[in-house]
Amino acid sequence: MAGFVLRRAVQAVVVLLLVTFIVFALMRLLPGDPILVYVSQDEWSRITSQEEIDALRREYGTDRPIIVQYVDWVGGVLQGDLGESIFLGTEVKDEIARALPVTLYLGVTAWIVAHLFGLPAGVICAVRHNKWQDTVLTFLANIGITVPIFWLGILMIYFLGLKLGWFPIQGYTSPTEDLGKSLHQIIMPVFCMALPPMAGSTRQTRSAMLETTRQDYIRTAWAKGLSERSVIFRHAVRNGLIPVVTLGIMTIPRLFGGAVLIENVFNIPGMGRLATEALFSQDYAIVQGIVLVISVIIVVTNFLVDVSYGWIDPRIRHQ
Repeated sequence: MAGFVLRRAVQAVVVLLLVTFIVFALMRLLPGDPILVYVSQDEWSRITSQEEIDALRREYGTDRPIIVQYVDWVGGVLQGDLGESIFLGTEVKDEIARALPVTLYLGVTAWIVAHLFGLPAGVICAVRHNKWQDTVLTFLANIGITVPIFWLGILMIYFLGLKLGWFPIQGYTSPTEDLGKSLHQIIMPVFCMALPPMAGSTRQTRSAMLETTRQDYIRTAWAKGLSERSVIFRHAVRNGLIPVVTLGIMTIPRLFGGAVLIENVFNIPGMGRLATEALFSQDYAIVQGIVLVISVIIVVTNFLVDVSYGWIDPRIRHQ
């Protein structure tokens, strides 16, 4: 088991290095120069000569080869230094520390909502297979998979926010400041983020439960005269939801992709909006810091899932 964990850990580190280097290189190969963008956007800037611009490039290290910049950046990361934002003039780690809790709050809430409704819906579909409940819930799940969440967000803002006035159309309040107001503000964005994983959870649970109910031990339970409640909840659900829970854990990182869209639609100051603003202004340091944090979350999640699989099924350790 120790060797298996070590192999997975090495793979995780390699993936992190590859992902961060690819993004690091692509950002610097894009057309444009962040120093020139900074000088042109700063109306109070007195920097006009080429010598002063070159001095800024040397200060921020953008004049050096990409591989040298990357090695220096990795060295800084290992010391807890993610760099400084050219445009904001603040430490990248401070900006991420401000935005990350907002995105985690939305993402975790959306994940809980998705599986709180998705898992029971999938069980109902399997138990009422080929009946109207199965047809309706499967139809809704298929719609939930295909609807673009940014389009859904715009529709909800227009109808539920502007027309009916049920929910605020933008803004964010920390739950530590005013929990009631915060929950009211995030209802629409959380629903938009939760819809795809909720639909996916419903479909996965339905498939897993249908497969489980065809097993011999379930037929044996029915033959013994056990009640439907006992067969479903004591035998089928317990075994059928194991792969679903694992897949559910792996959907957590995907919520960050939804956050990029939803935070911009609802004007929420999280990682998604910070990343968008940094991309438009070519703020290398902010983008790289965000990519690092999200990559770490994804890689660590996948690592834990791999290790748990290896612990449950010893055959996987030797693959």
